[in-house]
Amino acid sequence: MIGVLSYLIFFLILALTLGVAVLGLNLQWGFTGLFNAGVAGFLAVGGYAMAMLTGPSRAAVFGGFELPFVVGLLGAMIASGLAAIVIGLLTIRLRHEYLAVATFGIAVTIQLVCVNWEPVTGGTLGLIGIPNPTKAMVEGSLAQNAIYLAIVLIVTAIAYTGLQRLVQGPWGRTLKAIREDETAAASLGKNPVRIRLEAFVLGCMLMGLSGALYVGFIGYVSPFDFLPIVTFQIWTMLIVGGSANNRGALLGALIVWGVWTMSGFFIARVVPPEWQAQSGAIQAVLIGLILVIVLLFRPRGLIGEEIHVSRHARSAPADARPEAP
Repeated sequence: MIGVLSYLIFFLILALTLGVAVLGLNLQWGFTGLFNAGVAGFLAVGGYAMAMLTGPSRAAVFGGFELPFVVGLLGAMIASGLAAIVIGLLTIRLRHEYLAVATFGIAVTIQLVCVNWEPVTGGTLGLIGIPNPTKAMVEGSLAQNAIYLAIVLIVTAIAYTGLQRLVQGPWGRTLKAIREDETAAASLGKNPVRIRLEAFVLGCMLMGLSGALYVGFIGYVSPFDFLPIVTFQIWTMLIVGGSANNRGALLGALIVWGVWTMSGFFIARVVPPEWQAQSGAIQAVLIGLILVIVLLFRPRGLIGEEIHVSRHARSAPADARPEAP
């Protein structure tokens, strides 16, 4: 029983941590229509910022400031936001597949920088010894993980609530207007480029926060934690759960991460040893199959975008409403 509870806590920590990144992507794609294919790159920026700010001092590597955990989270968001501003200014005018190609290339570039910039990132060996704040509070891995889960739940709740307030307000309606018809939004006095950049930066800050939570929990960061498959996982979570719906984003994170972990467990128990080396590919194929099924039968995801009707239209008398064609 304790083993099941321990695994459930571990699972929820990672699923909700990825869910924060899915919320960021949902803001960019679901509400604004920005095709960011470089999610893993911003996770890496946040993760390495966390490691440098809170990790122990190292003679041959920059960083190791041993700052508090909360400072590491804030620093990761700021670092990811600054990177997003620079990248956004260069790419935000691109559309659809062109933006996807550009951001994917940038994410690969960031991962290669992490591999080769040894004085800062530790190279292929990564950075170790990143402190978990729960270890100073209690003893025992189960209690420590339970406290860390509470931290992740609080952070996720804050991110979810804040995003809900933003997207349900005037700024959120402007995002949808730009997503549907940028020219019409511009004719009403809105600045599509500035607003798209705002959404891009805020979404990337949430991705950096997700990377920081992950690194703070694992206690280690490596360039191989942020391969393109991570971007594929985050996108699948959003599509399965339902874009333009924050509840769907979190639901998709739980479902897809559950399928990913359970399939790994199943492969380890059932698949012959000679096939074990291809377990990652098998998991990716399974997730891809789920994605195709969802797109065929639930193209809006399990929880699609909520349709909002103007209160003026709802309150108008029936004979004053325009007739349907």
